Amino acid sequence: MHVFRDIDAPLLLATLMASKRRAADLVGLVAALDLILEGAIPPPLKLIDAFKRLSTHGLIAEADGGFVLTAEGQKMVVGLPKKASADEKVESIREDLGGYPQADDHPAVVVDADAILAAIHAHKASKTGTGRNLLMPRTKAAEAAAKRAAGWRHAAAARRRKAQRDG
Repeated sequence: MHVFRDIDAPLLLATLMASKRRAADLVGLVAALDLILEGAIPPPLKLIDAFKRLSTHGLIAEADGGFVLTAEGQKMVVGLPKKASADEKVESIREDLGGYPQADDHPAVVVDADAILAAIHAHKASKTGTGRNLLMPRTKAAEAAAKRAAGWRHAAAARRRKAQRDG
C-alpha cells in the first residue's frame, strides 16, 4: 500500500522553496504552498499528518526553529527542472515518492494545529497588506517595465551630460 498522500509532494517542494537560505518557518511554508497549489492551502490536520509522515520517513527535519529537507529529501528534489511549472515539479516529486523505500525509523516532527492556523492567518494578512511576498514570481510586465526604465534612465543621464558639455 502506498503510504504517501497527495499533500506530501507539494509540502516537499514548499520546504525546498522556503528553506533556501535558512530553515523555513511555518508562514514561509504556507506562502510557498499557496504559490504551488494556487491558493488552495490544505487544512491544518492534513498538514500535521504530512509533516509527521515525511519526517518519520526521513525527508523533513526540524532545525533552528524551522523546517529543512534532510539529505534524503534533497536527493528527492535535486533533479527538478528549473523551467518546469509547479505542477510538473510536484508530479516529478510524486513519482519519486512512489518508489521511495518506506522506513519509519526517524523521529517525527510534531506541529501544533494552532501554530499552523496562526501561520495561515498571518500569510493571508500579509497578502492583503502593502508588503511584498518574496516567494511570488515577478510578472512579465513588471520585468519588462524594469528593463525599459533602466534603459531610459541611462539615456537621460547621457543627454544631461551632453547638455552640460555643450551648454
